[in-house]
Amino acid sequence: MASALYTTAILRLAASLKHDDHLECADGHADVRTPLCGSRITTEIALRADGQIHQVAFRANACALGQASAAILAQYAIGNTRQSVQEQRDKLAAFLNGVTLVSLDWPELNEFAIARDYPARHGAILLPFDAVLAAFEKAQ
Repeated sequence: MASALYTTAILRLAASLKHDDHLECADGHADVRTPLCGSRITTEIALRADGQIHQVAFRANACALGQASAAILAQYAIGNTRQSVQEQRDKLAAFLNGVTLVSLDWPELNEFAIARDYPARHGAILLPFDAVLAAFEKAQ
């Protein structure tokens, strides 16, 4: 049952996301949607000269899973490069697909273990990462 996905921890993370966050001076912007569930994430990033994220903003029209994932990414994004965001996304995708040897660098991502049995929800969880990666592409 899908309602089992919305644990107290997931709902708490989702509620912590600032929903109309906006950057005055963004280097990259992306609006990404997952076709399966229709979740949409808009992301803006400001980068340092060395390519690290200096600021990030999310606007989410997504389920609690997508919002929780965006909240975690917002918490850890500062100081990360495109490569490190891609690595975290790849680790999270492998984790969701049941790879047991994956060690997630951001502990809160472990909350998504409950979604392993719901592959249709994986896109919503990965959506914020895809949005940040798309924003990096537009910034370059």
